[in-house]
Amino acid sequence: MTRESGTWRGRSFIQGGRGSARRTLYMPAVTAIRHNPDLKRRYERMRAAGKPAKVAITAAMRKLVVLANVLLQQDRCWTPEPPVPTA
Repeated sequence: MTRESGTWRGRSFIQGGRGSARRTLYMPAVTAIRHNPDLKRRYERMRAAGKPAKVAITAAMRKLVVLANVLLQQDRCWTPEPPVPTA
């Protein structure tokens, strides 16, 4: 949700969606940012680009969900290096 009125531009914030999912994913995302080199690089890149910390954390939360879905679909565990496809 974006707060705007005429020419005044306020900050955007999350109001809709699943609050329980956001609360559940917040701490795993913060931990992943600290310990997962890929997510840490992505977080630092967003922060260097001027994004607020909570926006960058929310992006990491989304990345965790996408990663979990892929791992479940492929029935495999996470590894730091992506698997090499066999021909």
